[in-house]
Amino acid sequence: MPLKIEDLKPTPGSRKPKKRLGRGIGSGLGKTAGKGHKGEKARGRGKIGRTFEGGQTNIIRRTPKFGFSNAPFKKVYSVVNVETLEKYFSENEEVTPDILLEKKLIKKLNDGVKILGKGEISKPLVVKANIFSQTAREKIEAVGGKIEVIE
Repeated sequence: MPLKIEDLKPTPGSRKPKKRLGRGIGSGLGKTAGKGHKGEKARGRGKIGRTFEGGQTNIIRRTPKFGFSNAPFKKVYSVVNVETLEKYFSENEEVTPDILLEKKLIKKLNDGVKILGKGEISKPLVVKANIFSQTAREKIEAVGGKIEVIE
C-alpha cells in the first residue's frame, strides 16, 4: 500500500498541547498563570539583564575603562630563515613569496614574507620579500646576493 500524505501522523508523544495560561483556577494555570505573585519576573517581558545586581551599580559600570589595543591591526608575516634558503635554492635562483609557498616552505602568505638571519648562506640568491631582518640583509649581500623589498 503506497504512503499518502494524509496518512502521515506525528510520533505519539512528540507533540504537546500549548499551555493555556490564565484560563481559570481549574486549569492549574489560572490567575497568576504560573508566574507567582508580583515582582519583576511576573510583569511584562519578565527578563532581568545578565548584569543586573539588584539595583546596585553593576560590575561592568563600576570597573574603569581605559586603554586601547592595537592587536587587531597587527601584521603577521610568514617567516623564512636564511639557512632554509641555502638548503632549498640553487645559486642565482630567484626567491619570491609565491615560490616559497609552492615549495611549501611557508604555509600561507599572511601579510607577507619576512626573511630572518638564522643560519649561514654561501650562494648568491635574488631574494624578493616584504621585510628583511638586518642580519639576513647583511648575510645575503655578503655572498653577492640581491635583495628586493616588495609591497
